[in-house]
Amino acid sequence: MDRRSFLTKAALGSAAATTLAAPALAQSAPKITWRMTSSFPKSLDTLWGNTEALCKRVSEATDGAFQIQPFAAGEIVPGLQAADAVSNGTVEMAHTVGYYYWGKDPAWAIASAVPFGLSARGQNAWHYFGGGIELYNEFLAKQGLIGFPGGNTGVQMGGWFRKEINTLEDLKGLKFRVGGFAGKVLERLGVVPQQLAGGDIYPALEKGTIDATEFVGPYDDEKLGFVKVAPYYYYPGWWEGGPTVHFMMNLDKWNELPASYQSLLRTASQAIDANMLQQYDYGNPIALKKLIAEGAQLRPFSPEILQACFDTANEVYAEIEATNPDFAKLWASVKSFRAEHYLWTQVAEYNYDTFMMMQQRAGRL
Repeated sequence: MDRRSFLTKAALGSAAATTLAAPALAQSAPKITWRMTSSFPKSLDTLWGNTEALCKRVSEATDGAFQIQPFAAGEIVPGLQAADAVSNGTVEMAHTVGYYYWGKDPAWAIASAVPFGLSARGQNAWHYFGGGIELYNEFLAKQGLIGFPGGNTGVQMGGWFRKEINTLEDLKGLKFRVGGFAGKVLERLGVVPQQLAGGDIYPALEKGTIDATEFVGPYDDEKLGFVKVAPYYYYPGWWEGGPTVHFMMNLDKWNELPASYQSLLRTASQAIDANMLQQYDYGNPIALKKLIAEGAQLRPFSPEILQACFDTANEVYAEIEATNPDFAKLWASVKSFRAEHYLWTQVAEYNYDTFMMMQQRAGRL
């Protein structure tokens, strides 16, 4: 066989191999396009930004074969209807928070945040190693959904108030933009909970239609200008010790995905989960300094108020547990781990952080 004949046959063989391999490759990485609706506006680079980041990572990992198109709150459905749109098949996926839907069933809220629940680290430990993801997905499956943690803000602030709140008496009649479990707890202490969309909060505060509002924390709150009309900035947001944002997917659509795409979505979701918390941990200190320079006056909720809220929250939990098996199962798991988590964190973490905070206040850091 001469050299030219050999090269020609080798080239033909290579082309044939490529032709045979293409269908197998296409099978393993099929072209799929999904739509994801977010509960967040484009103005929030933390929440909306991480919605976009998930889509980018999935596209890059599949060379563009798996495309997820993100839509901000209101572009397809209102932000608080994101999970409903996934459940009914309007879109395949949502980036949302479970406690937005607590009014349908309180069990929705357990895996995101509830009053006096877990910190961000505790919440993540419960999700990934305490069976939280599996327990929550047992509940979500009844809604035609499957979900994975997709972000955490860390403990939130208690909100912006037009006047100081020193005693339980000061809560009575207070018109406070707060929802979910926190609203139910505070209502029993005399607060008048208000439900307002994000864009309506500032003018309501400015006019005195409401007396206070909670949102997230310094990094996001700075953008909304609340400090100009409600200077007292309270902490901690005891109703959101470590709120988890979720990527929720239509269960039927999830089951249709190749195993490789399912694995990718789980991995990318966990990456975004870590990314968001790191973003807040970096941005909040800088933003808090700016807010104080603009006139924010930091105030802690008094021990009297915190204890009354804690006791009242437990009363609410006991009532719900007695009538809601899904809630009771999830809450029992969280409570069991919560006791162990705070047993441990008060040993090394608490003492290390406390010592370092003392050094910071003494100007030694």
